[in-house]
Amino acid sequence: MSMKHCFGSHVSVAGGLDRGVTRAVELGCDCLQVFTKNANAWKAAPLTDAAISAWQSAYQKSGLKHPIAHASYLINLATPDPGLWEKSIDALVIEWQRCETLKIEGLVLHPGAYTTSDEATGLQRVVEAIVRVGEIVLPQHCRLMLENTAGQGTCLGHSIKQIGEVIAGATQHAPTLADSLAVCVDTCHAFAAGYAIHKPDGFRDFVNQIGDFLPAGAVRALHLNDSKKPLGSRVDRHEHIGRGELGLDAFRLLLADPLLGPLPGYLETEKGTDPESQRDWDEINLGVLRSLVTEIA
Repeated sequence: MSMKHCFGSHVSVAGGLDRGVTRAVELGCDCLQVFTKNANAWKAAPLTDAAISAWQSAYQKSGLKHPIAHASYLINLATPDPGLWEKSIDALVIEWQRCETLKIEGLVLHPGAYTTSDEATGLQRVVEAIVRVGEIVLPQHCRLMLENTAGQGTCLGHSIKQIGEVIAGATQHAPTLADSLAVCVDTCHAFAAGYAIHKPDGFRDFVNQIGDFLPAGAVRALHLNDSKKPLGSRVDRHEHIGRGELGLDAFRLLLADPLLGPLPGYLETEKGTDPESQRDWDEINLGVLRSLVTEIA
């Protein structure tokens, strides 16, 4: 198998966006994911020219590929609350514009939660919001990547079909958006939402749904996370690769898959140091993924 794999992690940008690049290089990443602003705050200080050029110069020297960003957790495009909806739209415009400025490839977004409305209304709100944001941003470099969710509470996007409906709805209203929308598949979320991707049949079913409900080539990135909680728990708790309920078989199946295997994969597992080996957890998880590649090669 001559498939080229690309592994990286979500890295901290404390001290500046360019510090994220340095951290990713130190960990031995091939790709990286960052927040371009505080993910738990609405406000974002505008990007300075100095910050932009520091990021670009660090990135160009790094040898890293496929930089993506994750949008703020506060954004909820599915909400029935008009004030929160408008605020979410404004926040997404700023985040997408920041990614355009930094020439980041993808901005990962959770579709949102419909709270007191219903699924159909929530999905319609997401479609309308994405169309509005797209018309303001007019993206050239960065795709908006919808992420599948674990389906906690009223969160949308736990099925590939729902994500497909959002993309179909948005591109129907705004055909020019077709090239600017994509999908990021999270392994932990898929498993928690009930996809048995740790078993060959379940994995095949998941890949078939991608083929049935998403445009060809829509999946552009992977979040590689094991799951602390069991299949179908609807609870989003990431675990280190091979140490959770998903186990190594799920990652073997994924990495051997001709469609998903070659996509850039980003760890979102817990940071810190393994008390046993005193090694950085990201380094350990990257090592596990790379050892699976040699196994299936």
